[in-house]
Amino acid sequence: MPIYTIIKIIAGLCCGVGMYFLLADAFRLPTIKTSQAINNVAKRQNENIGVIDIWLGNLAAFVAKHVRINEFKRQELVSDLRTAQMDMTPEQYKANAIVKSMLAIIMGLPLCLIIPLIGVLVMSSSVVLYFVYSNSVKSRIRGHRAKIENDLPRLVSTVEKKLTHERGILGILESFIPSSGPELREELEITVADMRSGNEEAAITRLEARVGSPMMSDVCRGFIAMIHGDKAEVYWSSLEQKFAEIHRNRMRAEAAKIPGKVRRLSMCMLFCFIAVYIVVILVQIIDSLGMIGGL
Repeated sequence: MPIYTIIKIIAGLCCGVGMYFLLADAFRLPTIKTSQAINNVAKRQNENIGVIDIWLGNLAAFVAKHVRINEFKRQELVSDLRTAQMDMTPEQYKANAIVKSMLAIIMGLPLCLIIPLIGVLVMSSSVVLYFVYSNSVKSRIRGHRAKIENDLPRLVSTVEKKLTHERGILGILESFIPSSGPELREELEITVADMRSGNEEAAITRLEARVGSPMMSDVCRGFIAMIHGDKAEVYWSSLEQKFAEIHRNRMRAEAAKIPGKVRRLSMCMLFCFIAVYIVVILVQIIDSLGMIGGL
C-alpha cells in the first residue's frame, strides 16, 4: 500500500475522532460511563432507550428549541407519540431525526479525504436516514397494533363462548387477561381499571381510541351493545368467523413472503461469494503489477 494512502487514512481517522471530541465538548454529550448508567436505569424501568439516543440527547434538546411544526402536523404527532408510548414532544421527535441523520454527514466527511465517492454516498444517505427516523413512530404504531390484532380473534372466541353463562364484560376481560399477549394485556388492564373507577361505556370508547384499529372497533361495538343490554350472540358468532378468516389470510400472506426472503438471502450469499473471488483476483493483479513495476 502506497505511503500517501496510509497517510490519508490516518489523517481521515484523526479528523473524524477530533470532530467527535470537539462536538461532544461543544454540546456537552455525556460520557460512556454516564450513558451506561442511564441505560441500566432505563432497562430496570422497562424503557427502550438506545445508547445513541442517550449520547445525542443534549444535542437533540438544543435542536428541538429551533424546530417549528405547523399546528395540524403537531397535533397528529402528539397523538401518534401518545399511542406509541413515546414520552417526548413533537419537536424533540423531529430533532432526534435531524441529529441522527447528521451523523451520516459527520461520518462521511473523513471518508471524503480517503475515498471521495464513498464519502459522498454516506453523506447522501443522511436524507434516507432522516425519513426513516421520521417515520419510526408510525412503524412502531403499526407493529403495536398488529400484535394487538393477532390476539383479538382469541378474545372474540372467548367472549362468544362465555356469553352462554356470563354477561358481565368486566368478568370476561379479567378472565382473558392472563392468557393475552403483553400488548393487548396492557390495554385491557387499563380498560378494566377504567371500568372499575368510572363508566363502562366510556372506558370501552377510550380503549377503541387508544388502539385505533378497525378490528378493535368491531370488538368495542359488541361490548357497547352488551352494555346496552342487547342480545349479541349472533354478532359475536359472526365476528368470530370474520376474524378467523382475517387471521387465515394474514397467515397466508406471511407464508407467501417466505420464498421471496429466501431468494433474497440466496442472492446476497451469491454476491458475497462473487465479491470474495473478485477481491482475491484484484489483489493478485495488483501484486503482479507491483512486481512488474519493480522489475
